[in-house]
Amino acid sequence: MRIPTIVHRCAWVHLRRWERGDGMYDYRAARPGDLDLICHHRHEMFKASGRTDEMVAPMTRAFRPWLDGKLKAGDYFGWIALDASAPIAGLGMMVLDWPPHPSHPLQDRRGYILNMYVEPGHRGRGVAKALMALAMKEGRHRGLNYMVLHATAMGRPLYESLGWQQTSEMAIGIRS
Repeated sequence: MRIPTIVHRCAWVHLRRWERGDGMYDYRAARPGDLDLICHHRHEMFKASGRTDEMVAPMTRAFRPWLDGKLKAGDYFGWIALDASAPIAGLGMMVLDWPPHPSHPLQDRRGYILNMYVEPGHRGRGVAKALMALAMKEGRHRGLNYMVLHATAMGRPLYESLGWQQTSEMAIGIRS
């Protein structure tokens, strides 16, 4: 994969271009106006992992106002991939407050990758890899020593090919 070149820069947008087999994809920073797109990508991401619309819809409704505030505050950031001017993929990122840990003993935060989604017709063309390269570069820029993500079965081979390793996390849902 080639290193991106900056094509356009302004306060909210860093547009980058990567070569692909049949042309170019552009990448720009996510912005508050992408609220609907990011919600759609997150909804479809969970459906692609085996959930139904009915299972995902309540989460999507609750995610929308949460994301709106985080996008406006800059606490949620990321990138949108474009084919011509049509958005076809996205990746979100946050910096989480986290106590020092054996994996990052001198740092009280970690990077968190979320909402990676590539439209089905654009999968297998390096879009996800390019989005991950942007996230890794941003992590280095922010001085992050450790980053995490939750991988679906579909995404796991990509992340492993980039050097990500599985951890021993467990979870439980608590109902009142």
